[in-house]
Amino acid sequence: MRVVLATGNAGKLKELQQLLTPLRMEVLPQSAFHVPEVAETGLSFVENAILKARHASQHTGLPAIADDSGIEVDALNGAPGIYSARYARQGASDEQNLRKLLAELQGVPIDQRTARYRCALVFMRWDLDPSPLVCQASWEGRILQAPRGTGGFGYDPVFELPERHITAAELPADEKNSLSHRGKALQLLIGSLRTSSLQTIASLESRT
Repeated sequence: MRVVLATGNAGKLKELQQLLTPLRMEVLPQSAFHVPEVAETGLSFVENAILKARHASQHTGLPAIADDSGIEVDALNGAPGIYSARYARQGASDEQNLRKLLAELQGVPIDQRTARYRCALVFMRWDLDPSPLVCQASWEGRILQAPRGTGGFGYDPVFELPERHITAAELPADEKNSLSHRGKALQLLIGSLRTSSLQTIASLESRT
């Protein structure tokens, strides 16, 4: 069974391809079908993930997987949240978003810089699927006053794991994938798909 991934991120594609192979799923990027980007007009991570999955499924006729994720900072009342990728402005780079976050937190003590990454991951059997699988997970940490580490992306260089005193950008990739919000959400999704795999695969194959 072929599944479209509603993202152009090569890292996400590779990870999903490896993990979903035992479930008889071939994961393909939406770019392979020239699917245009969809406006993320939802007011939550779940709403945006559903929008992206539905859009990809509608354009390809295939089941779709999509995620929406970001970082919440308690001292900023949960910002940047769903606007994490465009915090500085639409089309902003990771560095620009990170600089804005540090500027907003200037003067805030380290013990008040608690934050978390959140991820909502959605599996949609077809574009009008009334009951998509939705899995959510989070990753607790705090925001440093200056970046550390060269790995990862986004806000990883300032997202510290207090119990280990290292940032997400200092973690080996495989360890980050097992600890992260996205990694945990993906494991939940795989568990849900394993539980319902026979019913899901049968219903999808009957439509083709």
